[in-house]
Amino acid sequence: MKNEANLGEVIIMTSEKKCLGCGVLLQDENVLQEGYTTSLENDICQRCFRMKNYGEYQMIAKSNEEYLSILKSVGETKDLVLYITDLLNVDKDIEEIRKAIPNKMILVLNKKDALPKSVKEEKLIQYFKDMNLNFEEIIVVSVSKNYNIDYLLKRIKYYQTSKTVYAVGHTNAGKSSLINKLIKNYSDKAQEITMSPLPSTTLNTITIEINDYLTLIDTPGLVDTGSILNIVSPKLVKKISPVKEIKPRTYQIRKNQSIIIEDFIRIDYVEGERNSFTLYVANGLKVKRLLNSSNKEDLKDLNKVHYTVKYGEDLVVSGLGFVKMVNKCEIDVYVDKNVDTFTRKNLI
Repeated sequence: MKNEANLGEVIIMTSEKKCLGCGVLLQDENVLQEGYTTSLENDICQRCFRMKNYGEYQMIAKSNEEYLSILKSVGETKDLVLYITDLLNVDKDIEEIRKAIPNKMILVLNKKDALPKSVKEEKLIQYFKDMNLNFEEIIVVSVSKNYNIDYLLKRIKYYQTSKTVYAVGHTNAGKSSLINKLIKNYSDKAQEITMSPLPSTTLNTITIEINDYLTLIDTPGLVDTGSILNIVSPKLVKKISPVKEIKPRTYQIRKNQSIIIEDFIRIDYVEGERNSFTLYVANGLKVKRLLNSSNKEDLKDLNKVHYTVKYGEDLVVSGLGFVKMVNKCEIDVYVDKNVDTFTRKNLI
């Protein structure tokens, strides 16, 4: 059965069948619209097919209003929610999202493998407990290493209020990767969600029956509008997104010195005693220190933001990672105007 969707002057016939990769309704009428497939007999759209088989990515622009309406509908249920976040890029609005969804919720701290092995799991958990956001439990996992996945499933079973469990989070948090791991480990289903390090891979809700007592519903990732991933090429996205354990790089910084990461960001040390900057960014990114930055103009054409940093705070660059600082100081940050930066208490 097909439904008509009037998009301007174009009428597209859509089926009631959803793409198993990204969740959009499949249609075979217009190659330029989302959900296009060469045949409605296919299980995935052309976009997911090319992403999965050729690594090609086609950007689909959707507003956060659409995603937020889906999250609102989740909040109207009484089902358990998994809130998945990337430890290297913890969401700035984690508190707002928790308050928007009143359901029982497990916070899943993903990509533990990207952080140094020396980082203690207990310390990470305590950091988020101190936020007092009323999570049922906080669980650290690594999908790529299959770490704590068995434990997560046990806790899902313990807290779930019905067979249905929702997965929410920002783009690139590893939601789809986690669900695919659960499918692989505990289900005999052949379904696989499309995965990509790029934003907006999942476009609508996708229902996956894992077993007799668990059906997961994957929701589209909230787009972090301030993420650096939104303004760089797909090739650079892969360079920015770490696939191996990060090797922290520490620099002793004095007044009138600077740190530059690729051509993405410049941090000028304006005022303060000698300080220690430790960078938690992908290993392949080039870092340069300017010993006398007063007469160097590198990246000064970018947008400038001034920060008064307190003792023991991080500077977070959305989508890129963070810089751990030890002492209080004054810094100027030069970065693209569309990229968010902010300070927070040291995560590590």
